[in-house]
Amino acid sequence: MKILTAAEMGAADRRSVEAGVPISVLMENAGRAVALFCLREYPGDGLVVVLCGKGNNGGDGLVAARHMAEAGRKVRVLLLVSSDQLTAEPKKAFVAAVMTAMGLHTAQGAAKLEVREVMDEAHLPECMEGAELVVDAVVGTGFKPPLRGLGAKAGELLAGMSVPVVAVDMPSGWDADSIEQKAEGAFRADAVVTFAAPKLAHVFGDMAKQVLVAAIGTPSVAIVTASRLRWAGSQKVIAEKPRDSNSNKGKYGHVLVLGGALGKAGAPSMASLSAMRTGAGLVTAAVPAEVLPTVAAVAPELMLTPLREQGVGSREQGVDGLVGGIALDHLSEEQLPALMKGISVVAIGPGLGQEGTTPEFVRSFVERVTVPMVIDADALNAFAGKAGLLGKAAKDGRVVVLTPHPGEMARLVGMTVKEVEADRIGLARRFATEHQVTLVLKGWRTLIAHPDGSIGVNTTGNPGMSKGGSGDILTGIVAAMLAQYARSGEATDVAKAVEAAVYLHGLAGDFATAAQDEHTVLATDTVAHLKDAFKARVRDEDGFVRVVGRGRGPGIS
Repeated sequence: MKILTAAEMGAADRRSVEAGVPISVLMENAGRAVALFCLREYPGDGLVVVLCGKGNNGGDGLVAARHMAEAGRKVRVLLLVSSDQLTAEPKKAFVAAVMTAMGLHTAQGAAKLEVREVMDEAHLPECMEGAELVVDAVVGTGFKPPLRGLGAKAGELLAGMSVPVVAVDMPSGWDADSIEQKAEGAFRADAVVTFAAPKLAHVFGDMAKQVLVAAIGTPSVAIVTASRLRWAGSQKVIAEKPRDSNSNKGKYGHVLVLGGALGKAGAPSMASLSAMRTGAGLVTAAVPAEVLPTVAAVAPELMLTPLREQGVGSREQGVDGLVGGIALDHLSEEQLPALMKGISVVAIGPGLGQEGTTPEFVRSFVERVTVPMVIDADALNAFAGKAGLLGKAAKDGRVVVLTPHPGEMARLVGMTVKEVEADRIGLARRFATEHQVTLVLKGWRTLIAHPDGSIGVNTTGNPGMSKGGSGDILTGIVAAMLAQYARSGEATDVAKAVEAAVYLHGLAGDFATAAQDEHTVLATDTVAHLKDAFKARVRDEDGFVRVVGRGRGPGIS
């Protein structure tokens, strides 16, 4: 699903009209979708107040009010301008709402739908009194801040009210082109229903607990973007198809997790566990012999390969005077093929450490092994200041996926964390295209940048996942998704698998936090809730695509 700017959304509407889908049809479908969502998510017979502006966003709100009233809900429209100021299509929606109001009454004779023109802010509080749900249709995607006049006053009133708020298209006051997490002066919102495609602010802004996209008849060919940004969650559909009934473990790949060091046995254990829970057919953990018993305890299904340390026993100096670290003879012509026999994807780095020969081992291993590879944690640190070696490893279309947090990214490229955070999109795109790797840059709205310059933006995850081990869990999930869905190495398959993996990880974390509290969630709790993430559906039973918020699935509320 493409992510659009405000201008690109406007162009999509114009192309829709050219394709034979008039604005009136788009507005009717948009309003109906908002009404459906409100009636479904906020049932009851309490008053709904719909705040409408003069543009198309207000027209959407008027249509939504009419549909809710026709469904039996009591609705009050507050038009924050004179009806004489309405543009063409909203004017038609206004007339339709007024005509409906004249014909709809309760059994007691009270109006089911009333339409008020409010042009004095002194009357706003009494007009909003009694609302059990507010629909914000004041301004939408085409608006540029700041919000003034009656709209601003309505936003101030809403800030002091405890009722839920559903925003039509965009919370009034947000700049649709903003990539900031917050918007000063914007309406609060509990849910946002937007149309055709998400805009930049929908995916980068922390605007509501739920952001949903409704299809309203916009032709797919009308949705065009130059940014090459897309919503990562749309790729999760690859994991929603049932497996072939004639299946065996060989069809779902063999993941090798290479990591672990004394005191860091938990990292490869968690990466291995998450790879198994994500569906890989087989998982083997290759870890130093001294931590192997600890890793073995994670699950009886896990296979293990012991690794020797350089100079273990006498602790003599290793290659180039280094002491300790993974023995380099594992890279010999005899031992490396044995280690890699039957392996379809490698995840290297969790808990690996940086002692002795380990960085040298990592660089040589990455250069020589040709199967798809996920590089994380200490394996990434082995390339600090040597990022060019990653480009050499990714030559000839080989799949290399990096999963750095901002600190690891800063070390990799020789920048500060502040510099990395200042241009996340630009830096991720440049690095991925220059080195021909897939880069998963973690953080608020994790970015998945691909060798072709496209970027997936992930919208799942929460602060409760800011715990040790979360990165190891993600590494295992990415490796398992590659093993199942991208064994061909085709670029489109790799992109889908990695974006789906990042989305699933964050969604599992969202379920874990909802089940307890963000303070108490552990990384392994995320693994326990992968089942909920897999069961949830990106597109729900009513056709809404949930861009932000937990999806629904069997047994999930």
